[in-house]
Amino acid sequence: MTPNHTTDDVFLTTAEVLEYLHVSVRTVYRLIKAGKLPAVRAGRQWRVRKRDLETWLASQTTSVAEGASHLGDGRQRVLIVDDEEGIRDLLSRTLAMAEYDVQTVSDGISALHHLKENGFSLVIADLRMPGMDGLTLIREVKQFNPRLPIIIITGFSSESSAIEAVNLGVAGYLTKPVGIPQVLAAAAKALGQPAA
Repeated sequence: MTPNHTTDDVFLTTAEVLEYLHVSVRTVYRLIKAGKLPAVRAGRQWRVRKRDLETWLASQTTSVAEGASHLGDGRQRVLIVDDEEGIRDLLSRTLAMAEYDVQTVSDGISALHHLKENGFSLVIADLRMPGMDGLTLIREVKQFNPRLPIIIITGFSSESSAIEAVNLGVAGYLTKPVGIPQVLAAAAKALGQPAA
């Protein structure tokens, strides 16, 4: 090997993968052993080429516009609705690593359009967004899909909004800053799955 490494030659340790993706070591090992995340063994450690990781991650978070029938692999489809790009990206990466099929939108109106056009198993929505807020989104969604589980994530929690969300039948109510394990546990609970 030559000492001149390109970014294509950068390998991440398991610890660096955990930090990069914000997921549990169990999730990373499960994906490696299932052959879903390209990795090479180096002694007792696994190493993941950064380029391969980013390629795989991009394939997991690509929007699927063809509807629920497109997914034959049994993955649950999750719609993330948040006006903050950083939050959308973090939630998208986290849920993709946990093998959910993820789409993201930045507002409630776009969310309604996606939900009416495509089949989703779960919605994770911000409470405060410009235009249509999270509570209004819940009320609208419940009119045409009353059984769809919705999790609210908010940095501006109040007792009245929490009570209203519960009365509207939310599947979860999380306050920012929210931890990755909290998100995964809430998603699993909302979908009736065992927690990872």
